[in-house]
Amino acid sequence: MARDRSGNSVSPESVISIIAPGMKVVGDCDTDGTIRIEGSVQGTVRAGKAVVVGKDGFVAGDIVTQDAVVSGAVTGTLVVESRLELQATCRIDGDVRARRLQLDEGAILNGSVHMGDVLAPEGGPSDKAETGAADASSNKQTSPQSVASPQG
Repeated sequence: MARDRSGNSVSPESVISIIAPGMKVVGDCDTDGTIRIEGSVQGTVRAGKAVVVGKDGFVAGDIVTQDAVVSGAVTGTLVVESRLELQATCRIDGDVRARRLQLDEGAILNGSVHMGDVLAPEGGPSDKAETGAADASSNKQTSPQSVASPQG
């Protein structure tokens, strides 16, 4: 009846860690898989796969992950490499950096939003981001100048 489990290893990406309701974590949380937060975390949350913040979940710190779904509250920066979903019950007080963003009606987002293919680290854009920003800023400068010239 006993099995040899040495060959049955679980990949770290398939593991789901849970911060249960009523649980408070003070310190950073780091996983290669997914973390679901129904309680509260005071610290940085890093997950290789995904972060889910439940309706009553609270994070006072940064979140860095591949994908995220937020229904609760986050005070800090969210850096999401792929897809960020902000549900109707969420409240975000901080900056958001995501490749793709779904914002449901009713969600509260107080902070700046940076979107695009390349997520630059805080403090300076990458080479690809600089090129895109330069192109975008030159386009933006052209339009206001052409509108302003006929008036003045």
